[in-house]
Amino acid sequence: MLNKLNKAIYIYIFVKHLKLYIMKKSTIFIFLFMITGIFYAQTARVQVIHNSADVAAEFVDVYLDATLLIPNFEFRTASAFIDAPSGVEIELSVAPQNSTGVGDAIYTAPVTLTEGETYVVVADGIISGSGYNPAPAFGLQIYPMGRETASDPANVDVLVHHGSTDAPTVDVVETGVGAGTIVDDIAYNEFQGYLELPSDDYILEVRTEDGLTTVATYQAPLATLELGGAAAVVVASGFLDPSQNSDGAAFGLYAALPTGGALVMLPVFEAQTARVQVIHNSADVAAEFVDVYLDETLLIPNFGFRTASAFIDAPAGVEIELSIAPQNSTSVEDAIYTAPVTLTADETYIVVADGIISGSGYNPAPAFGLEVYPMGRETATDPSNTDVLVHHGSTDAPTVDVVETGVGAGILVDDISYAEFQGYLELPTADYTIQINTADGSTGVAAYEAPLSALGLDGAALAVIASGFLDPSQNSEGAAFGLFVALPTGGDLIPLPAATLGVEDFDQNIFVMYPNPVNNQLNVEFSTLDIDELKISITDMQGRIVSNNQINSSNSTIDVSGFSTGLYQVIIMDGNNILTTKKLIKN
Repeated sequence: MLNKLNKAIYIYIFVKHLKLYIMKKSTIFIFLFMITGIFYAQTARVQVIHNSADVAAEFVDVYLDATLLIPNFEFRTASAFIDAPSGVEIELSVAPQNSTGVGDAIYTAPVTLTEGETYVVVADGIISGSGYNPAPAFGLQIYPMGRETASDPANVDVLVHHGSTDAPTVDVVETGVGAGTIVDDIAYNEFQGYLELPSDDYILEVRTEDGLTTVATYQAPLATLELGGAAAVVVASGFLDPSQNSDGAAFGLYAALPTGGALVMLPVFEAQTARVQVIHNSADVAAEFVDVYLDETLLIPNFGFRTASAFIDAPAGVEIELSIAPQNSTSVEDAIYTAPVTLTADETYIVVADGIISGSGYNPAPAFGLEVYPMGRETATDPSNTDVLVHHGSTDAPTVDVVETGVGAGILVDDISYAEFQGYLELPTADYTIQINTADGSTGVAAYEAPLSALGLDGAALAVIASGFLDPSQNSEGAAFGLFVALPTGGDLIPLPAATLGVEDFDQNIFVMYPNPVNNQLNVEFSTLDIDELKISITDMQGRIVSNNQINSSNSTIDVSGFSTGLYQVIIMDGNNILTTKKLIKN
């Protein structure tokens, strides 16, 4: 009597849950009992994921022992987590769609589940005898430490499974927030234990295990989808080369949620880019040449002082790291400076490296850094103009104004300080003379020619950089001050030729040097000045000091016999103040 009552209860439960199964169109087992009439109080939790991309297995029937539990179980679908009997051996069998009984099974696995454990079961592999390369056999891969919720409600716990038969061993590298390698060397059929990820939006690059090739890149918008506190299973699914695999489903990353149903495809990440030019303007002698890294990739080896890269495409919308390392570095681990940067898609950037890396020998010594201007241009907005971006990158120069004195344009730049940019000057393409004055207008620092028309720069965009030291003697005899131009095509910065300072600042007629051009000896006269001694620095047109001299009434000649033939700049200083600059031609 008791046995009949028990059977009646079991049948009632079976019918009730079968109705729920039909109503919900659930795709997985209802392991609440065994047809034998024995009730199992011990249970485990199980989720099953169909990930066999064999076209012949698009739909399958799933049996528990001899009972059909899931008809027409579809590729890339998952069950919800359900209770299953534990502590006894059961047989899970997979048969073709519309099978007549368990005797049609193409695969059978005996399974004994542990009480209270949670399992994720993934069906992978190939059942067909031909048409697939490679063709690992169909099977069930079982992970015995599954989760239905995250261990921390602020996280999303993600179990990763490699189920793509023709994909190599890979790494998964997160590039969106800079999390780096989150899965290392996962091969077909393997699981990576749960990743406990803060709820955020991620970019996942699937790379070959040597890191040299990116197989594909995907978005994982965990925060956008409000998955905080959830657990999910992400499976690599389908074929990298469908043409070698019966034109089956293409490779992708798919997520199974604890509630089951169709797997959720992670969207392919469409690479976004920005345009970037990098200019090396650190006059520290120790930084004459540096290596520039983008993340872990050497971007510019042996990047020389006063050179610029061309504009290049750089990843946008994801965090990248720009790092500076000494010349001939072995890897990014040698970096002396690293800056995390997130660029905006389709924006154009000018990045200037300024400052001092040495611990001594420079006064002042602002720290090395990257100054970023986010509204760069590669061409002028008006083809009849030349657009000029000005950057103050001279560590020992004061806050200054830039005044145009050639065509009377007046103040072009007002009160620009070290490390600052002045937004683009949209100048009619002409030949200008620009004078740098201290911010109070009382002292002329230097003057330069800017022959935009003579150089045919109509329609061009330039960056003009204040570079080097006003007083090299206080800065390890580094490069002398000058204005240098970076073209969009990159290469060596172009020095602006020196011009005469305005007469209101210095009367050129009371300082004389001769002969010019000169062969061996340069003579200097300044007897009418109320100054006892002048400092005369001579630089080549790259701004390198080739001679430093103290000139007074008893010492008024400079030996230039060792100079190479060419054009030089003579800088006349009273102490640390530049009085004027002159051109010198050496025969």
